[in-house]
Amino acid sequence: MSTIKFHQDLKVYQKSFEVAQQIYELSKTFPKEELYSLTDQIRRSSRSVTANVSEAWGKRRYEKSFIAKLTDSEGEARETQTWCQFANACNYINKEQFNNLHNQYNQIIGMLVNMINQSEKWCSFSSLDIE
Repeated sequence: MSTIKFHQDLKVYQKSFEVAQQIYELSKTFPKEELYSLTDQIRRSSRSVTANVSEAWGKRRYEKSFIAKLTDSEGEARETQTWCQFANACNYINKEQFNNLHNQYNQIIGMLVNMINQSEKWCSFSSLDIE
């Protein structure tokens, strides 16, 4: 693990932010009748993955809180995968776009699970270069 000073330095934060932006761009093409349902939900859950990583980082002094927020982030990632599946089934995104997003979220979920399973390493302030 390299030196992490801020939540923005975390690879999982960077990747989840990037994929949420991809979803935002794709969702601009969704039909207007989906604005308050699928469009809103997929944008909210995709952004929540990143936001919960930020919150987890801020709560890492308390390992159980850190794990809880990462678990929330994992849940939001899985929810986003489900909304992507609906978008694909409704032909708002194509199979290639769906597979790309699904695979990226599987990578994000893997990173989150690894952080949860190694929480003591992330919550040990002596191992992080924090000012």
